[in-house]
Amino acid sequence: MDAIEPTGTESTKPSSPDDLSTGGVPDAARRVITVDTTDLDALRGALARWLTERLGADRPVHLSGLTRPGHSGMSSVSVLFDAEWVVAGEENRARLVARLAPQATAFPVFPAYDIRRQFDVMRAVARHTGTPVPPVHWLEESPDVLGVPFLVMSRIDGQVPVDNPPYVFDGWLRDADARERREVQDLSVGILAGIHGLERVAELLPDLAAEAGDDPLRRHVERERAYYEWTRRSDGVRIPVIEDAFAWLEDHWPADPGPPVLLWGDARVGNVVYGGTRPVAVLDWEMATLGPREMDLGWFVFLHRFFQDIAEMLEAPGLPDFCRRSDVVREYERRTGHRVRDLDFYLTYAALRHAIVMSQVRRRAIWFGEEITPATPDEYVLHHAALRELVSGTYSWER
Repeated sequence: MDAIEPTGTESTKPSSPDDLSTGGVPDAARRVITVDTTDLDALRGALARWLTERLGADRPVHLSGLTRPGHSGMSSVSVLFDAEWVVAGEENRARLVARLAPQATAFPVFPAYDIRRQFDVMRAVARHTGTPVPPVHWLEESPDVLGVPFLVMSRIDGQVPVDNPPYVFDGWLRDADARERREVQDLSVGILAGIHGLERVAELLPDLAAEAGDDPLRRHVERERAYYEWTRRSDGVRIPVIEDAFAWLEDHWPADPGPPVLLWGDARVGNVVYGGTRPVAVLDWEMATLGPREMDLGWFVFLHRFFQDIAEMLEAPGLPDFCRRSDVVREYERRTGHRVRDLDFYLTYAALRHAIVMSQVRRRAIWFGEEITPATPDEYVLHHAALRELVSGTYSWER
């Protein structure tokens, strides 16, 4: 097998309004987060041999145009390519994406990566809801082919509100008018409504249902607590704002979280491909789980506010009219008939979960020598001030 060697990279965080560049995008906001750098030539050969065998092709599959998208996320590696093959004399062509689990040597942001879960959830959602999920074709759970497990799915063309630099500073969504952004917002909320409406979840996704147990919210919070402890294994640092937020959750636990539904998990516009204002592909299902539907809503609202807060800190306008809490709740209730409850709890939980991720991202940057150890433990978390305000009840959502 050809070797596929990983390396890790990270970048810096915004620090002050002085970081604003003349191009309209703060230099500090141009953060580049990658999982590893893959040897594309080695991958091309290994993947072509695997596809040739999987497809039963008459001759070796030809792959071209292998690239890695510049907006790849923190949890996995995506490789885009075109494939041509012949089976029983018939010529075939396809535009595809290989989604690779991260290499363990790349100082991973997350403790585990379940490629089988993504495959199963994407197929169930595609077959039993109207959610536009890219067709997933093949799954390889063995690391013997590419060094890590991977899946292959169709490539859907369109535009994405990217994280690097954050879409609140630049790009098509920033350039859209208010009506177009409202359409993007409302249709994106419709994605959540569709996913949450999946029926027979226990039958379609039994492993997911078994993992959630009798109290999905409690199970989820305890997994996040275990994740926080896992992130501390490299340096032992405790982060007070994260631990205070966990204590806040216990003091504000919902009296009735309601019946669990299938959750997208990483519910945000940055994980959607749009054709104009219409969602054409919903991506990134590695955080899919069962739980109260407000978990997705809290994540959806908070992840936009995370970027908007950065814009405001850097004295940039951002997108203050987009994905506002009240607008998202109103649209979700209109589409589902469900009354959204305890959203303060789920918004704070979203900020806490993201804080754990950001603390590991900071540790990773320090590990690769691209940042220095912060002066205080709370500064491991980019949005520590907002999380502190959420815990103290002083954070303003309508501004």
